[in-house]
Formats: sequence, C-alpha cells, structure tokens
Amino acid sequence: MDRYLARDADGRALLGDDDGYVPLSSADPSLRTVRDALGHAPGGLPDPGAASASRVPPSEVRFASPLADPGKLLGIGLNYADHAADLDEDSPDEPASFFKPATAATGPGGPIRLPPERESERVTAEAELAVVVGRTCRDLDPAAVPGVVAGYVPVIDVTAEDVLQRNPRFLTRAKSYDTFLVVGPRIAACDGELPPPETAVRTVVNDDAVAENRVANMHFSPRELVAFHSRVMTLEPGDLISTGTPGAHPVEPGDSVRAEVEGVGTVTADVVR
Repeated sequence: MDRYLARDADGRALLGDDDGYVPLSSADPSLRTVRDALGHAPGGLPDPGAASASRVPPSEVRFASPLADPGKLLGIGLNYADHAADLDEDSPDEPASFFKPATAATGPGGPIRLPPERESERVTAEAELAVVVGRTCRDLDPAAVPGVVAGYVPVIDVTAEDVLQRNPRFLTRAKSYDTFLVVGPRIAACDGELPPPETAVRTVVNDDAVAENRVANMHFSPRELVAFHSRVMTLEPGDLISTGTPGAHPVEPGDSVRAEVEGVGTVTADVVR
C-alpha cells in the first residue's frame, strides 16, 4: 500500500506516497476528485513521481477527510471475540451491522463534540480499520472483493454508550451524533490486496494504548464483510465499512484519541463538549 488518496484543508484532491503529495489532476487530468479516483485504485493509481507537479512533504499538508461526500457508512459490532467478551456479549453468527449518517463524519483532528450531559454522560471512542468501496458491486463472490475495494482508512468510531445501554433499539441515536466518526487522513490504496492478517488495530487515548487486536482475530474478515453486505445492498464508490474495534474507552473533554492501523495510517482527534 504505497499510494494514497487524500484531500487538503482547502478541499483539493491529492495523490501521494511516502515521499509526499501532488494534486491528483497533475498525475491524471481526468481525475478531479478523490471519488473519481476510487475506481482506479484496485488496478493501481498513477505514480506521484511522474506527475506534472512536485511533491509536497506530508508534514506540510493540512489534511481534511479524504471523502468530501461519503456514501453509506456501515459499522460492524462485536467483530473481535475479545471485545465481545469485554461487553459480556455473545459473538454474532452473522455480521452485526449498523448505519451511521454522513453528517456524523468529520476529518482528522475532529474535534469530537460530546453531546450535552443531559443527553449522555458516558461516551466511548474506538479505533477501527475501514474499507472504502471503489466500484459499484452487487452479489459479490468473496474472491472478487479485491477488485472492488479502493483501499483502507483508519477511523475513530464514537458511541453514546449510556444511550445504547438504556435500550439496544437506541443504537442509531447512540452512534449518530455529529462528529461521531473521524475519518482520515488518507486512503491507503489496496492495489488488489487485502490487509495482512497480522495488521494491528489500536485504540489510543492520551497516548495510552487502551485496546489492540489483529485482523486475523476478526470473526468476519474485510473480504467477508464486503461480500456479505453486497448481497444485502448495492455497494457504491465512496461507501465505507468500518470493520469493528478491538476495544472502546470512555472519553472526556480535553482527551486526545488516536486510531492506529498498521500499514494503513493513523488519525487523531481532540475531544470537546
């Protein structure tokens, strides 16, 4: 995964590698937005080094969310056995999926805005590996999944946990507050590959790693999740499937939360009320 799609704080689409970023259109004039490029990612994106603009080092780029207009935002609950055990829950026999609205998504740095205390007094945050769909698909065979996945992105999923605990039917509300999904800063293009089983996902709060697990320990792999949901609904470019968390942690105003996904990237957000 050595090609990245991103957007800067001014909304310009970028193509990058570990050496830096160029305007996307300078590498391919037919590509104006990140969404334009998603369908090209499974087969390989252009080389930033061959673009008509020079690279800008990553340290000099102010990143926004890589998806200006995300499509469907799907989350998966209890996808690691350890996390299910922590919550005294049985692991589901099928993916336990839910939707978040596009208005819940925000970019690197956040901030994550907690609801008023009268609505929720316990909010948790968790790191996840998310799959970005690159091509429209339906009824996929699992073997075909690498051909439709644009890449992967780290996300921070946030939950008003006490709202959910009052009634499991409140899941949508508990997950849907504005800023409750931090996405970014870049999509790591997959080039037809899936994350290695040893890929680690970590939830970090105030520089302390509070949860960690590996893709190999998921009940349903990224490949299985994409194939499964393609049998339920048509998946389209810009749809995002968060694959579950190794563990959540309560957050308070003043905290800093970080999602670390080995080989994909890191996204951080501050917490405010």
